[in-house]
Amino acid sequence: MKEVVAIVRSNMVGATKQALANAGFPAFNCVPCLGRGKKMLNPELVELIMKNGELPRTAAGESMTEATRLIPKRMFSLVVNDEGVGRAVEAIIGANSHGRPGDGKIFVLPVMESYIIRLGEQGE
Repeated sequence: MKEVVAIVRSNMVGATKQALANAGFPAFNCVPCLGRGKKMLNPELVELIMKNGELPRTAAGESMTEATRLIPKRMFSLVVNDEGVGRAVEAIIGANSHGRPGDGKIFVLPVMESYIIRLGEQGE
């Protein structure tokens, strides 16, 4: 079994839910989260901040706060059998890919065990 974790834009929750359901994955978790990508900081601005102790009140200074601001996103998590990973990933990409930075990120992790709380048994 694998866990598929996807971080997507907040406004793509409905499309992602529908895509997962259509692909045969009706069970998942979705939680709000904050994050940011790896937008690079301008080294000259970093040096200026280190020197002055604050951001310059210019367009350049504003662009630097953009690079460190956390953006609201949604994190989907679903556990699937090994054969279903490709289908789940394709569904998420299909619903969220617009060819722009910030479309999202998907992680696939191994799941060693699972338990059914109601029954107290190991299971899928």
